[in-house]
Amino acid sequence: MLETLTLPIALLIAAYLIGSLSSAIVLCKLAGLPDPRSQGSGNPGATNVLRFGGKKLAATVLVIDVVKGVIPVVIAMSLGLDQAWLAATALAAFLGHLYPLFFQFKGGKGVATALGGFLALSLPLAGMILVTWIAVFKISRISSLSAILAASMAPIYSLWMIDSIAARWMVLIMAILLVYRHRGNIERLIAGEEAKS
Repeated sequence: MLETLTLPIALLIAAYLIGSLSSAIVLCKLAGLPDPRSQGSGNPGATNVLRFGGKKLAATVLVIDVVKGVIPVVIAMSLGLDQAWLAATALAAFLGHLYPLFFQFKGGKGVATALGGFLALSLPLAGMILVTWIAVFKISRISSLSAILAASMAPIYSLWMIDSIAARWMVLIMAILLVYRHRGNIERLIAGEEAKS
């Protein structure tokens, strides 16, 4: 039993460490810019980097953060792990982004890394989440609201698009954490103070 679990557990640890590599912090440092956690919203993610680092740097951060979620799940898939383990791997990478070992456990909100995990786990699920984000953003022009509503819908979409019950629970946990990480945005949305993009 222990031998059977060794590889999946090692992969979960590796996924967490990959997630812990904060592209926003590293790239801003390489570009001679301040730590994104000390600028704007204080979130080390693409949206905040866009505010002071420009479109090119923000786009690079976005792509790397998505890839961080994709790679561990693809590796798990190549090793023949089942859907529950794939979802657990996506969750581990996501947790690494939220609570990075290399950056005092002060990470981002995890939207891009979660999307990357969902892309590798289930393209239809990721597609529906992305469509939801785009639809809400077109109407509201508020990135945080789009992320909150898209995350909230993810567990519902998973009921139709993911077979494994355990994997659905992983999606639910990721959705709850995504919404929780946006609690400051939710307060500003309620107060009518959240900025539009």
